[in-house]
Amino acid sequence: MKSKSNLPGAFFKGLLLAGLALTFTGAKKTNELRIKGSDTMVNLASAWAEAYMQTHSDVYISVDGGGSGTGIASLINGTVEIANASREIKQKEKEAAAANYINPVETKVARDAISFIVNPSNPVKELTMEQLAKMYTGQITNWNQVGGPNQKITLCARENTSGTYAFVQEFVMKNKDYAQTTLHLPSNAAIVQEVEQNKGAIGYCGLGYLLEAGNKVKAVGVKKSSSSSAVTPSEANVKNGTYPVARFLYVYTPGQPSGLTKKFIDFCVSPEGQKIVVEAGFVTLK
Repeated sequence: MKSKSNLPGAFFKGLLLAGLALTFTGAKKTNELRIKGSDTMVNLASAWAEAYMQTHSDVYISVDGGGSGTGIASLINGTVEIANASREIKQKEKEAAAANYINPVETKVARDAISFIVNPSNPVKELTMEQLAKMYTGQITNWNQVGGPNQKITLCARENTSGTYAFVQEFVMKNKDYAQTTLHLPSNAAIVQEVEQNKGAIGYCGLGYLLEAGNKVKAVGVKKSSSSSAVTPSEANVKNGTYPVARFLYVYTPGQPSGLTKKFIDFCVSPEGQKIVVEAGFVTLK
């Protein structure tokens, strides 16, 4: 995960525009790879695809988002070769895959830190895991309950097709339901924008999006318990194991990867591919 400097937003925009151009121009190439899934990973996957195609002119790779659940559903339906996911595959998804005679195989490709963000004007600097859970389940509704101003909390979260939505619900909220007042947004970028504009908002996003946002939002330190030290999301704190809301990022294939799929995944986890992980604001496997 890149923590020393922010990756310019233009880098991501350029990659996405290049991906769109490759998707809609020219004839379909023989060596085609279709990738879909996690919105958290879409910029990273686009960067991998662009780099791979630059040295393999006969290969055509399309990358699309939609959420981890959407990507895994596409894998099950046989419409993609790779599903990107920011969470592990669910049991019901494994069962649906088995019904289609598909055996999803998991490969870890990077690491990430779920960053909880607030408006820069918010004086709250740290929150415990318990406080975060109580916020997102609707038990804490005002910032003055956690040492902040007398202001209503606006909860920002991803939509239920998102792997980040599921990860936060399972890991932070212990599988309890999101509060009915939660504002569910379609992307990390949308959450960042809402928090930037709303002084009472709290949201979450991947570390890459936090770094890209710069001073538009503020990450709060997270404490495992009330007696532990607060830890901010960063590459170093993911690697040393101190940041409590870290996760792996995955790709899923229909069976053991082979051919072009295997070559591409091998590239993603290679030193060159892991360098792109850092450039995109995520954390390497090692």
